[in-house]
Amino acid sequence: MILCCGEALIDMIPKPTSVEADGFVPYTGGAILNTAIGLGRLGVQVGMLSGVSNDMFGQQIVASLEASHVHTASLIRSDRPTTLAFVRLTDGHATYTFYDENSAGRMIAPEDLPGLPDEVNALYFGGISLCSEPAASTYQALMTREAGNRVVMMDPNIRANFVDDVARYRARIDAMIGLSDIVKVSDEDLNWIYPGPESLTEKLQKIRAAGPSVVILTRGGDGSSAFLADGSEVQSDVEKVEVVDTVGAGDTFNAGFLAKLSELGLLSKDALRSASGSDIQSALAFGAKVAAVTVSRAGANPPWRHELS
Repeated sequence: MILCCGEALIDMIPKPTSVEADGFVPYTGGAILNTAIGLGRLGVQVGMLSGVSNDMFGQQIVASLEASHVHTASLIRSDRPTTLAFVRLTDGHATYTFYDENSAGRMIAPEDLPGLPDEVNALYFGGISLCSEPAASTYQALMTREAGNRVVMMDPNIRANFVDDVARYRARIDAMIGLSDIVKVSDEDLNWIYPGPESLTEKLQKIRAAGPSVVILTRGGDGSSAFLADGSEVQSDVEKVEVVDTVGAGDTFNAGFLAKLSELGLLSKDALRSASGSDIQSALAFGAKVAAVTVSRAGANPPWRHELS
């Protein structure tokens, strides 16, 4: 089982009403939740570890996970409120106002962490859950506790406007990269993590030197590259589709990549260190295929396995 560890929240999306003002419709969201749902729809055994409220929105989150075959036994339930992200669209560009103080997702502490079942062989981290305390330190503690025995993938998915303490956040990201077996970064992520004048290649070398067996660099429409433990590089193009929006594209790419690794039996530390370039390229290509379906329709709506040709 792959356990996705991080934010699960509600996006409040504006919709026209019969009166002048727009209303807001609640949709389940969060980068880590999107990846969990993507994995579940691809037929992979997957669970979610997150702080989730007992309120009506928390119940909606649980129902959405279960509808996509995501195991919910590792959710940390409480009576604190659900994180709400109100979305404002201006000329197609989305900005967010977050209501997250004292939320069920944000307030989880290390002592709340459950023991993990033996069938969990991989953990996935990232997103805005690594920005805000105390949850951010809790997820770091979980990775530190489990990284010695299970494969860890991390996608920092930097959102600089969520970062209050830049030095502390950089230290956390650096430490978690050093514990990870797979790290995925965009070119924008890489330039934020290492803001100096070095080239992307030099910055990638810093991540590779920290110890991950596979480092993935995504370049939007220019595709992706993966750098393996033996120093080799493989590449994959994006699939050409008519783009409706890019919401959840990276999250579902990650789901496809992990799903293919699982199918190929590569979700162990030894297997990843010795993985062939053709296998990793196959995983990149499958991630691109899954993401192409997501961007061809509105919102973060990952495909089911039967939708992939």
